[in-house]
Parts: sequence; structure tokens; C-alpha cells
Amino acid sequence: MKPMIRIDNLGKRYRIGARQNSYETLREVIAGAVRSPLGSLTRRRVSRGDAIWALKGLNFDVEPGEIIGIIGKNGAGKSTLLKILSRITEPSAGRVEMYGRAGSLLEVGTGFHPELTGRENVFLNGAILGMKRREIVRKFDEIVAFAEIERFVDTPVKRYSSGMYMRLAFSVAAHLEPEILIVDEVLAVGDEQFQKKCLGKMGEVGKHGRTVLFVSHNMAAVSNLCRRVVVLDAGCATFIGAQDEAVAHYLAGFRGATGSVRDRADRVGSGEMRVVAVEVRDGRRQSLETVASGQDVDICLHYERAADFRHSNVIAGICVKTQTDVPVFLQHNRLTRGEWGRLPQRGAFICRIPRLPLPPSTYRVTFSLMRNGEYIDAMDDAAELNVTGSDFFGSGEVPPATHGSCLVDAEWRLEAEPEHGEAELEPAAAGVQT
Repeated sequence: MKPMIRIDNLGKRYRIGARQNSYETLREVIAGAVRSPLGSLTRRRVSRGDAIWALKGLNFDVEPGEIIGIIGKNGAGKSTLLKILSRITEPSAGRVEMYGRAGSLLEVGTGFHPELTGRENVFLNGAILGMKRREIVRKFDEIVAFAEIERFVDTPVKRYSSGMYMRLAFSVAAHLEPEILIVDEVLAVGDEQFQKKCLGKMGEVGKHGRTVLFVSHNMAAVSNLCRRVVVLDAGCATFIGAQDEAVAHYLAGFRGATGSVRDRADRVGSGEMRVVAVEVRDGRRQSLETVASGQDVDICLHYERAADFRHSNVIAGICVKTQTDVPVFLQHNRLTRGEWGRLPQRGAFICRIPRLPLPPSTYRVTFSLMRNGEYIDAMDDAAELNVTGSDFFGSGEVPPATHGSCLVDAEWRLEAEPEHGEAELEPAAAGVQT
């Protein structure tokens, strides 16, 4: 079967550090060339600057009906790849073969004219995508209903909110039946309910034999929607394969950074206090590499504060997430009404989690220190929490993480229901003799 997209040794090079000359008129160009022809050639050589490869040596095919994910850190080359596939920019090396009409959603409102109404922009954007007017008319009501803008369809889109813009843009691209749908990380603009609608629509598009390229930092969405994923790093494909393995490969790139919290620069906050280590301990203050489901665990945020920082109203918090970036639980001292007295210059905020309710897996720990709604120090993926199985329920059985993100203790009982047609007897009132 012929692939819908074939990418062969694709590369894109950009110049950096080049001198930014202002635009000149034709008279100025000619006059400058007459005055100093050799000088103008020399200036051109000097202004070339250094070159970087945003993409290099990329090779993979996309099959008809396949929903393929593209993931990677910021600057990995994801958007550059989609711009080449959308024919917004040309490659510097290699080639791309596409067999079918492509619809792109790379940026909120791309292809919309702000002065035109929503109705007019549906027809304009459809024409840009290569649709005939009768196709647009046939799909128009469905597009507007999906975007949830019925009341505002005849309002100029310059008055739309960013969410309305995005909903209409996605709806047009998804409903006008391109053979290839290219979607960048624009779903973050919408609310959670609309994001679910979009993901469902992309899944529906794939079931109808059309191809979807989906770029996202939402690992849960990628795992749920895509069966194959390309991991980009510094413009190169470091992994192409099944979604679970690809996500694990991508997240492994963050693990090397969790060793030394003190020296990491990927943090936010005023810096008046800094967490210098994250430690997992048992109840006897012993550091743990692995903890067991149901074990009492302390998560310790070791900190150092500036000498002139003497405030005590600090909120210390942690968030534990799955490997696919799905939050499992959040805990901070305001939830438990915990207050600090005078903060020592060096110390540790300790969160005791009794009977850890997590199934066996590896989790990611994020921390934050806040005061008056402002970050003092915060960091994503500061540590890993490795959980192994134990007899949590006392039954010898613990469900795997694939069956749920937490373990919930419960009691079961059986109650008999009255037979059909049998009147339920009410108990006699206390103190009343019959």
C-alpha cells in the first residue's frame, strides 16, 4: 500500500546571527552597487551568519488512516516539520511526498481574515483548503454546531475570544474532509470539554481512512490517540515506534535532570528559598530508592533560604504524576492546615503520606514553594517515585497501574432486594406493641 506521506532524508537549515538589514529601495540598491560593487559582495558574505539544522536526516512514512504523534522538547523541530508538510516553508535537504489534500491547523485562526464574519471565514478557509463551495455548504451547519458559535456566526471574528477562534478553526479543518489533517499544539487553547471533542473528532477522522499528524506535549492524549509516535530531539528522530515505548523514551530524557535539584536551572520563582534536594524516606528516616504500595512514606523538600527571608507563611506543595503527565494527587500544607513557625535557614518540608495508595509504577514528582500567590521556587520532574507492589489489600492481589492511578481501600457487603411484587415490610416503631 502506498503511504500517504513519505519523508526522505528531510532537512531544514536556518541562518542565525545574520545581520538584519533594513529593506532598501531599488534606487538605493543600484546606487550602492555603483559606488562599491566589491563592498556590497563582501557585506553579503559577512552577513551570512552561522547555520543550524532545525531538522536533519528525517526518514519515515505515514500510512493511510494512521494517526501518528510527533513529540519532543521545545525546539526539537516539531513545528518546523509541520510547516514543511503544510507547504509554508521549503526544506533545505531531502524531500516530502504527500498523496492527498492536506488541511493544517498550526496556529489559532490561521487563514482567517479578522474583518470577515465567522460564516465568511468558513467559506474562505474552506477555499484555501481546496474545497468546492458545494462541499462547504453541505458541511456548514455541522461545522458551526461543532464549534459552538451559532449565535456569533455572523459576527466579525476579530471580536471572537481565542477559544472561539480556535474552535472554529479546528472545526473547519476537521470537517472539510482533507485526506491529511495536520494539527499542532493548538488544543491547549480550548477548555477541557472541547479538547475531548477535538480528540474524539481526530479519532473519528482516522477511522474514516484519513491520516492525522498530531503534535502535542500532552502525553496522555498522545498515548490515547496515536498508535505510532515519532520522538524528535534537536531536529533528529531519536525513536519511531509504538506509543507507549515512544512516550517512555521521551520521558527518559528528563530523568537525567532529576539527580541534582540544587544545580538545575529549569525552575521558576523569586529564589529567596531554593529546594536543594528531594528525598523519599520511610518512617525511620531511611532514604528509599523504591517504596511499596501501602507503605508510610515521607517526601522531603530540603531547602535553603536567604538570610533576609524570615517569612513563615510559605506554602510547600508536591504533585505526583504518572509517566504520561497525568496528575495523580496534589498535596500542600494549606490543605491539611499545617503552619510553620520560624523557618530555619536550612531545613526540610516533609509530607507524610500514610499507606501510600499507588499501584506499582514509576511516578514523577513536581514541587513548589509559594507565598502570597507567588512562586518562591518551583520545578517540574524534580524526582521520581518508584513504587513496587505489596499486599496492599491483604488479599495477595494488587491491580496494576493500567487499571487505575490509585489504590482505594473499601468494604463490600451484600443486601437482599425484595422480590418483584413483594411489599417491603416496614419495621415496627419503637415502643409500639402489636
